[in-house]
Amino acid sequence: MNPVDVMNPVDSARAVVDAAVSEFGDSLVVLTSFQREGVVIVDLAMGAGHPVSVMTIDTGRLPEATLEMIGTVERRYGIRVERIVPEPAEVESMVALHGRDLFYQGLAQRSLCCNVRKVRPLAARMAGIGAYFTGVRRGQSDLRAGVEVVDRSGSPVKISPLADWSAADVARYTAEQGLPEHPLYAAGYSSIGCDPCTRAITAGEDERAGRWWWESDADKECGLHFAPDGRVLRTVDVLLQDLLNNARI
Repeated sequence: MNPVDVMNPVDSARAVVDAAVSEFGDSLVVLTSFQREGVVIVDLAMGAGHPVSVMTIDTGRLPEATLEMIGTVERRYGIRVERIVPEPAEVESMVALHGRDLFYQGLAQRSLCCNVRKVRPLAARMAGIGAYFTGVRRGQSDLRAGVEVVDRSGSPVKISPLADWSAADVARYTAEQGLPEHPLYAAGYSSIGCDPCTRAITAGEDERAGRWWWESDADKECGLHFAPDGRVLRTVDVLLQDLLNNARI
C-alpha cells in the first residue's frame, strides 16, 4: 500500500504537492477557477517552499465575483495570477457564425464554445509545462469517480491532490485555514464556471448540477478534463474548422 493512502487528507495532499514540486520544479503550475478546491490547492502550493505559478482561464464570460476572487487571492498570497485568454479572432468568428450564447443550441455548440474559450487557449499556454495541479475530486460527479491523483497519460501531467477529499474535507480545511471563499457559494452555488452556464443548486442536487443545467448529467464537462463522446467531437471538429476558416477571411 502506498503510504500516502493511509495519511489523513491534508497530509496526503501535502505529500502529493511536495512530491510534484520536487519532480517538476519550475515547470509546475496551479490551474484554478478559484472555487474552494482551487484555493485549497493554491494554499498548499504556497506552503510547499517553492514558488509555483498560478494560472486561470479568463473566458471573457466569467462572473464579476470570480474576477473579484482573483484579486482577493492575489492580495492574500502576494502573487500575480496569470490570466489565460482565448484568441480574439476565434471568439469573434464563433459569435458571428453562431451567436454569443450558442451553448444553449445544443451540446456540440456548447462544446465548441468551451473549446474556443477554454480548451484551445489552455493547450497553447501549457506547451512546455511539465505538470499542473487541479482541484478535481472523485466525489464531484460519477464521471470524475475514476480520477487519478497523478495522471501521466497526457502532457502535461495532471495532478489532483484532492482527488480523495470529500466536500466536507474541503470545507473543513477552508475554515481552519481561514481561506477566502468565492462569493457565489453564499448564493447557493456549489460549482462555478462561466456566468451564463452556472446557476445555484437546490437541496439534494449533485454538486455539479448547476453547470450547464439544461444538459443531461453525462454531458457536464467542458473538455478540459473529459472529452464529449465521439459523435459530438466529430460535430465540434466540423464547427471548429468552419470557425477557423471564417477567422482567416
